[in-house]
Amino acid sequence: MTGQSYLAWAKDPEIRKRGGSGGFVTAALIAGLKEGIIDEVLLVRRIDQFESVPYLTHDPEEVKSASSPQLAAPLNLSSYIPRGVKVAVTTKPCDARAIIERAKRGRFELEDVYMVGLNCGGTMPPVSTVESVRNLFGVDPDTVTGIEIEGGELIFKRDRGEDLTISIDEAEKKGYGRRESCKYCNTNIPEMADLACGNWGVPSDQRATFVEILSAKGEELFEAAKKTSMIEFEDATQEELEKRLKIDRRMRELANRRWDEVAGVLDERDRLAYYINEFSRCIHCESCKIVCPVCVCEADAKCLDMGQGNNHYRISLYNMIRLFHLMDSCIGCGQCEDVCPVDIPLTMIHQRFERRMEEMIGYRPGFDLQKPPLQKPEEGMK
Repeated sequence: MTGQSYLAWAKDPEIRKRGGSGGFVTAALIAGLKEGIIDEVLLVRRIDQFESVPYLTHDPEEVKSASSPQLAAPLNLSSYIPRGVKVAVTTKPCDARAIIERAKRGRFELEDVYMVGLNCGGTMPPVSTVESVRNLFGVDPDTVTGIEIEGGELIFKRDRGEDLTISIDEAEKKGYGRRESCKYCNTNIPEMADLACGNWGVPSDQRATFVEILSAKGEELFEAAKKTSMIEFEDATQEELEKRLKIDRRMRELANRRWDEVAGVLDERDRLAYYINEFSRCIHCESCKIVCPVCVCEADAKCLDMGQGNNHYRISLYNMIRLFHLMDSCIGCGQCEDVCPVDIPLTMIHQRFERRMEEMIGYRPGFDLQKPPLQKPEEGMK
């Protein structure tokens, strides 16, 4: 059954109505709890359309009423997974990659984590998204009840009044839209998760989830949803499979083109001068290290030791050490760039190093449990 693809939807009309694409994900999570496959589900509690907080629950009713993923609340949930608990979590591709990298670093056992992956075309920064509603449409952001990207359109849903729509390209030309790191991310289908879910490939007149089973754990959740009669499903047709892959290819092409635009600028200038100029603004607040999902070094981290009192260096040793530390581990999630108070393009810089190393040795972080190359000791070393 692993490798099989389906169109699936929740039997419960309320779950199906609330679900982003037919409610399969919610139904599968509830079934996992009911069958004792998982102990907890990691969810996000919506504060408003632009802010959410993570929390754990074992209550099926809470799962049923939980918020669907929010485009303008770009959390990376890997840091909230507890050790020693069977937990299910919905993951964007970068979440799933972070989970795998944290498992390598002993934060939890990967076999305890059930990753229900969600297709992702990008998330949006909350502050500029609030501003975009005001500046693009002259509308109070509090009237927005949901945000979607569909068919190249950015849609702000409203309970009262017409939905607000603008093409994602036009929004991004005006300085709004997706986070910069998302524009050049070329991993859209979470192939490293246990299930890959979304609406890509689903016929426009059908409210269902396209589900690809990617592992034994994914099969376990799907079978639980069948056993508890939480879902209905049908095999995905060849046409639907091809439609899904066509969307993914198009997204990858756009992302690669954006990466060439962003990173290619450095090929036409003095790269060292560029790095020195960007890192000269660093105030050593350590925010990038705190939010980085693949950095699990603690208080005795070398970057912290070497980063103190060295402002006379052209590039501080804090940043130099982090460049080498992450060049085989950066997953491009953009968390560091989100929190940088001086707007250093950290994700692009780290990805430039990581992608070049990937080209050289063929290793890509966050896809399997293979150790990062720079963490492997030389033969004969302890």
